[in-house]
Amino acid sequence: MTQGASCLSRDLSWIEFNARVLAEGLREDLPLLERFRFLSIVSSNFDEFFMVRVAALKRARRSGAGPDPSGLSPDAQLKEAAQRIRALIKAQYDCLRNDLFPGLAREGLELIRPDTYTLDQRDYLESYFLREVYPLLTPLRLTAEKHIHNLTRYGAFLLNAEAAADEGQDCITVIQIPPVLDRIVRLPVKHAPAERHPAEYHPAGKAVVKWALVDDLILTWAAHLFPGYRIRERMLFKINREDFIEAMEEVLLRRDSSRAVRMLCSPNSARLMEALARQLDLEEDDIYRIEGPLDLQILADLMELPGFDRLKAKPPGMGAHPELAADQSLWDRISQGDVMLHLPYQSFDPVLRFFRDAAADPKVIALKTALYRTSGDSPIIQALEEAALQGKHVTAVVELKARFDEERNISWANRLERAGVIVVYGLARLKVHAKISMVIRREPEGIKRYIHLSTGNYNDRTARYYEDIGLFTAREDIAFDAGLLFNAITGYSVIQTMRHLVFAPALLKDRLIALIDRERLRSSPENPGKIMAKMNSLADPDVIQALYRASQQGVRIRLCVRGVCTLIPGIPGLSEHIEAISVIDFFLEHSRIFYFANAGAEEWYLSSADWMPRNLERRVELMFPLLQKDIQEELRGVLNAYFQDNCQAWRLGQDGAWKRRQQDGEEPFKVQDYLLRRALEADEFYKTPKQEFIVRRSPPEAGDGDGPPYPAR
Repeated sequence: MTQGASCLSRDLSWIEFNARVLAEGLREDLPLLERFRFLSIVSSNFDEFFMVRVAALKRARRSGAGPDPSGLSPDAQLKEAAQRIRALIKAQYDCLRNDLFPGLAREGLELIRPDTYTLDQRDYLESYFLREVYPLLTPLRLTAEKHIHNLTRYGAFLLNAEAAADEGQDCITVIQIPPVLDRIVRLPVKHAPAERHPAEYHPAGKAVVKWALVDDLILTWAAHLFPGYRIRERMLFKINREDFIEAMEEVLLRRDSSRAVRMLCSPNSARLMEALARQLDLEEDDIYRIEGPLDLQILADLMELPGFDRLKAKPPGMGAHPELAADQSLWDRISQGDVMLHLPYQSFDPVLRFFRDAAADPKVIALKTALYRTSGDSPIIQALEEAALQGKHVTAVVELKARFDEERNISWANRLERAGVIVVYGLARLKVHAKISMVIRREPEGIKRYIHLSTGNYNDRTARYYEDIGLFTAREDIAFDAGLLFNAITGYSVIQTMRHLVFAPALLKDRLIALIDRERLRSSPENPGKIMAKMNSLADPDVIQALYRASQQGVRIRLCVRGVCTLIPGIPGLSEHIEAISVIDFFLEHSRIFYFANAGAEEWYLSSADWMPRNLERRVELMFPLLQKDIQEELRGVLNAYFQDNCQAWRLGQDGAWKRRQQDGEEPFKVQDYLLRRALEADEFYKTPKQEFIVRRSPPEAGDGDGPPYPAR
């Protein structure tokens, strides 16, 4: 941010989000494997950051683009980003080497590196290498950049012919480490019970596993691949390339021809590093020397080893939705009134049931859905296939530009087409990010439509860890709007004004700014306006300026932004009435919730869209209202609870720095724990037989019930 700028750099703000994730991994009060999970998320996040954002900054620099709203040029942002990321990676690997790996070893999960192999371990690992690894390896001469693929680990070797003493005979070869190889190699332990081999037991009764990295095995015994040559130097490396996200299958096949933007490498060979950098056209700032294992996210198998559950955060149980009983018709319940589903505190099963019941119900004649991401073996895909095979009219909008899921989406789209589903591959220049489904049922009164809308994806796996909110409704006005939306996506319908649904890129940005401006115009010193919003990212300059105008008029604005936030709160005369926090915890905060006081006629919205230019201008996104009073009150309790968190919340200052929110004498409060407890208690309440009448002779005390009160303030 330059002096006088009213916005932070989007990309530097994203790096600070990753710093908050890293901070969780550095916390000594968390279980060791939970800390490791956060460190691996950091590595994965940085891979995406370089492939997408650093690549975009490099393109902007090559094109001579000027400063962004923060006042920083692309070159200045690249330099600041490199400096900050190096500091974060150093902290990440210092923690890994000096804290986590020694701590795991004390708990019986010990990483063995080549410089500590015992003779027995060397014999076992060399035998394993020759038997399981050697047959899969393919040495390649370093003559073509195309052989070095994105996000793939390699060993690089500087060779010298044994018959030639001339140093000029040196040559370089690379070996791709096949992704089919297990990254973790478990070593046998002597005297272990046969039924427990290769694990033994800690004196305290704890499991013990010694493990090595297959990367180390390849570096150590690669000489078997090069008879007649000496290995003078060796090194591990991985590169990030620009990510091309055009929605064409042939582009996927050419992805590795895109430009390299970063190389991570072990620090053992300056010559190999320089040769690879020349081959890949990388500068010194693009090279990151890593003293430890590359690709921490691939070590996720550590989380699955049996006997070490004590080192992980216990996955919380999900509550059933108290109003969606398995013995009641889903259609009957939705017809009686709207139902809100809060994931992962409540189970994803009602969403799966929505599709499964639609496939099995003979009265259902059609299904329409917009699928952005789903799991590889998705029950929803199976339900859509089954519905089509039974002759129902099924339409699925598939987004091939869903980053990192393109190949998977192509695969299941082909499956759906073979089953008879009408598959629409999004729109030519717009990513379809809206999450909406419609079931059309023939009932005695006529055709009736049931709608599901959500802030998150139709993915049964991520639904266990992503916080999202969905809505089931049978309201005719919303169903009518949903029909218009599907027609606009799948055909050539002229964009029509809808009564309740608001979608991007046509209307959503203008509507948001209008809602913010309305709050400003209705605000007074006696009755100040109020806006509360929760989202993943906030970086749209026009929306930010609207929020600044509202703040200047006295509107109280509370923002909960998990990731990027380029708005600067607390600046006198500009944003002094704006508060911005971020919550980082076990679940990934993913829902988008928007509240406008509207001079007492409150309005509540959920959305698939963050307040980012890409979401509001270059994607098909959806914002939808919550019209039912009891659901509005439920959502008020959810949103207010985020601003009470004093354990996992960070606060953004007017200097652009994020700092942990202090408890200041308050009782510790974690919003995710509260929401989980509330969901489980509601589930138990509805399961427990109730007396016919409950008489309360006095009003409840503050805080009485399933948690502390959270007034809308």
